[in-house]
Amino acid sequence: MNNNLSESGISNSNYQSWAERNGFSDWALALLWIIAAFILFQVTASIVAIALMLIEGGINADANQMMSQLTENLDLLFIGNSAGQILFLGLATWFFARLHSSREGRKKFLRFSIQPDTLRKSAITVVLIIAIQPTIWFLSWLNALIPVPEMFSNMQNTQMQMIENYLQGDHMLMLTLFHVALVPAICEETLYRGYVMRAFQKSWGIWPAIIVSGLLFGLYHIQLSNLIPLATLGMLFAYVTWVSESIVPAVVAHLVNNGGSVLVGTYYPKSAFAEITPESMPPLWAVIISLLITAYIVYWMYGQNKNSIA
Repeated sequence: MNNNLSESGISNSNYQSWAERNGFSDWALALLWIIAAFILFQVTASIVAIALMLIEGGINADANQMMSQLTENLDLLFIGNSAGQILFLGLATWFFARLHSSREGRKKFLRFSIQPDTLRKSAITVVLIIAIQPTIWFLSWLNALIPVPEMFSNMQNTQMQMIENYLQGDHMLMLTLFHVALVPAICEETLYRGYVMRAFQKSWGIWPAIIVSGLLFGLYHIQLSNLIPLATLGMLFAYVTWVSESIVPAVVAHLVNNGGSVLVGTYYPKSAFAEITPESMPPLWAVIISLLITAYIVYWMYGQNKNSIA
């Protein structure tokens, strides 16, 4: 119990958070906030995008034509998406975390800290996220073997087609990287690896927190046909956050992962948007090498911190 308190950014052992004083479980509050933040984020993103379209020249009242207009103005959707993420996944999560910690301990609770080896751990995490890509490809292939409801499959196909058309069009690369890579890296990591992971850790311990926060991260994207690789990445980001004692390496990893996808989608669209089918299994030798390198880095990072996280 003392270890959990010290890791949660509560320096005074007699301090009771708002959640503890009022009988709320940390994990239950975190789950409620994930749902609320997701809804508020989506509503805000839609309102901002529609408002921008109205300013630019109006919007059609017909639902089908409105969706067509949104598809043709994906840059406005990106602006709305970023606004929603910044306001609710980022800033509102910072304030909501106050229910679990003291004002002075909130930064530590969210792991908003820079350790002496944070830069080195961030560089190693970049190597890790690159090394695991063949494994993620393999997991995507495995996920393709699992049937999903047609509604979710159609939704994901529509999203991918919209993104493919946008990246192959005349877009400003730096702005795209800002909306697709930088904003999600900071805001989603604040929510999942900062707040959610810590709240579940206080209730259930570190390993359940890593697993559950990763699964919730995968579900957040509403892509059942891509759930396994997304959840795996979420767990990896959570693990890196834990052994690094800082959210920074996970933010860097998230940025590299999303940014890399944008660059590949822009310059190598045939590879980036190739349909994953049960017949498109990646080369086994690449998966084995990827697993070996990934396992070594994960084990090495644990060994570097085994004394401080024991």
